[in-house]
Amino acid sequence: MSSTFGEIFRIHTYGESHGGGVGVIIDGCPPCIPVSLKSIQQELDRRRPGQSEIVTPRKEADTAEILSGLHDGQTLGTPISILVRNTDQRPSAYEEMAVKYRPSHADYTYDAKYGIRAPSGGGRASARETIGRVAAAAVGKQVLGALSPGIEVIAWVSTIQHIHANVDPATITSAEIESNIVRTGDPATVQPMINHIKKIRSDGNSVGGIVECVIRNCPPGLGEPIFDKLEAELAKAMLSIPATKGFEIGSGFPGTLLTGKEHNDPFEMRDGKVRTTTNRSGGVQGGISNGEDIVFRVAFKPTATIISTQDTVTDKGEATTLQGKGRHDACVLPRAVPIVEAMATLVLTDHLLRQRAIRPLP
Repeated sequence: MSSTFGEIFRIHTYGESHGGGVGVIIDGCPPCIPVSLKSIQQELDRRRPGQSEIVTPRKEADTAEILSGLHDGQTLGTPISILVRNTDQRPSAYEEMAVKYRPSHADYTYDAKYGIRAPSGGGRASARETIGRVAAAAVGKQVLGALSPGIEVIAWVSTIQHIHANVDPATITSAEIESNIVRTGDPATVQPMINHIKKIRSDGNSVGGIVECVIRNCPPGLGEPIFDKLEAELAKAMLSIPATKGFEIGSGFPGTLLTGKEHNDPFEMRDGKVRTTTNRSGGVQGGISNGEDIVFRVAFKPTATIISTQDTVTDKGEATTLQGKGRHDACVLPRAVPIVEAMATLVLTDHLLRQRAIRPLP
């Protein structure tokens, strides 16, 4: 199973949703980087279940344990192992799902590929696997802070189904996003989004939407053409997150409606640096960062497991019905925000270290 991500700053996640625990092994982290366990825990707390009235009620503290790779709060340059133990497993809620395939979930495809699966909570297909990613990115964030101070990665809920937030990527702050349980940057849409999620959940249904992200103060020069272009790496990272169905950067699909003259970003000199007057490229040109804000969007489908009766088949090929049980998010968007930030941070950390191996950035 491909559970490894990155070339130099490489992570390997492990664990199942209802197993003993989940976590990550980080290899390639430079030595002598100050790493705070408190900072790692803060990021995990943003992702954990049970944090508000609109997310899954599963109660997990998601307490991080650093097992290796640090001494007196600094990285050793050796593999860093971080473990989060599972404490609130309820396998009984998944007994029926052990033989019945959940529509649009990974149950059938895991059986088709491996001939066996962990049915409780979806096993490795559960979003609980992303704990390792968030923990690793919290380390990566501290690496970026040490090697390239000023880089900011900020994500927010842009839409929930038909409700659209009005957010300026150039000025939005983390404090504004974290001030509400939906994690959107538009105060006018907070309550409508909360009400919509509650209504959908009461109907035994689920809903999707879009998370938007901006990377500010990224130095020009990151990205490895031809196949490891920065936007390609970001796309792979985002589409590896459970429930994702789409990725676009800069002008995205609407950019196809423009002519080249309308779409091109003219260059100018500003404060002694090459800059662009517009940013339809989304901060990446030719697969390499150009120093402008990197802006992208990630589409998340409605949660697959819903508390409504659906037609399906058993692992024996028999027609049947299934009503979802267990504790699930009716909308994954609020908890997806820190995961999107985490994956973007991992890409940046890896490519910053790759660039330093080729030619140090000014």
